[in-house]
Amino acid sequence: MKSFKRILCAALAGCMLAGSFAGCGKDSGKSSEDAKTESKKSDKVWVVATDTAFKPFEYKDASGKLVGIDVDILDAVAKDQGFEYKLNSIGWDASIAACQAGQADAMIAGASITDQRKSEGWIFSDGYYTATQCMTVAKDSDIKGFDDLKGKTVAVKTGTEGKTYAESLKDKYGFKITYLEDSPTMYQAVIGGQAVACFEDTPIMAASIKDSNLNLKILEDTQNQGAPYGVAIHKKDRQKFLDLFNAGLKNIKANGKYDEIISKYLG
Repeated sequence: MKSFKRILCAALAGCMLAGSFAGCGKDSGKSSEDAKTESKKSDKVWVVATDTAFKPFEYKDASGKLVGIDVDILDAVAKDQGFEYKLNSIGWDASIAACQAGQADAMIAGASITDQRKSEGWIFSDGYYTATQCMTVAKDSDIKGFDDLKGKTVAVKTGTEGKTYAESLKDKYGFKITYLEDSPTMYQAVIGGQAVACFEDTPIMAASIKDSNLNLKILEDTQNQGAPYGVAIHKKDRQKFLDLFNAGLKNIKANGKYDEIISKYLG
């Protein structure tokens, strides 16, 4: 998905303005039932940062309410484990900065679990959704696959797994890359002919095409192996939150709530 770069002070200042953040929680290493009981007795409110728009994982509906797969999974896990939380929709970069500074306990924002991110000090929950990346072209495009990209330009969004995927193919298939700051601009570059294709997380691309009726299509047989999304922390003393999340995730998968959430947004 998106890049876990270290954010400059300006981004950190932005996330601090977005809301107040809280501290630590209960001891780890207890059963899920013990965790649930103790968290109910505690005044601790876990602060979780998220992105502002990454449909269908987090986005605002027509009424302005924050909804999505990440939002619903977090809520279901919290109810299962009996803990309180505050979800701050402050953006990708600001979420990273908040976790790095200890001003947010965790972030849930469609963050792919990768070895590189782990080497940068990020600690992840169990995976809660595995997303691949894919190549998308205009509906009337004659591009059928990677072999048709030679000498042409494709668009990617900076700091994403889609960008990494495209870069891994660039030399082999002889195409050029243009780097853009957001998904809508990237999609319009393909629709408008400035690029012949773009690379994006498959569920994000599918939801965008369906909901916005974009004149685009995902090409079959262009997906990579993908990686699971996980909740991320950057302070080891927040491991308690990951323990709670993992226990709750296991339970909602077992009782059918997880499948209900995925079906609600992805069909």
